[in-house]
Amino acid sequence: QVQLQESGPGLVKPSQTLSLTCTVSGGSITSNYKYWSWIRQPPGKGLEWMGAIDYGGSTYYSPSLKSRTSISRDTSKNQFTLQLTSVTPEDTAVYYCAGGGAIRVQEYWGQGTQVTVSS
Repeated sequence: QVQLQESGPGLVKPSQTLSLTCTVSGGSITSNYKYWSWIRQPPGKGLEWMGAIDYGGSTYYSPSLKSRTSISRDTSKNQFTLQLTSVTPEDTAVYYCAGGGAIRVQEYWGQGTQVTVSS
């Protein structure tokens, strides 16, 4: 059974970089045709797909966030990481990592982690 767990700071100051890591267990992030995504949900709003990294290391980003988002991976630790630069209070959200057999089809979800942007 594939399990995902997000980790990272719960509070980030405006203009700084938000960094989160997703640790995957029960499956490999290099498994063929698997895509690993970051998704967020601001308070009172719906889910927003931010971007993904695939089994080969190729990355895909939401056009609205592309200029500020970077997703990378560490295959030795079976982890993938989100970096979001120049954050503002509008980036306050619950951040989820997820994975599945297509970029926007999520079969596995982490429990989510609250990130608040505030000075």
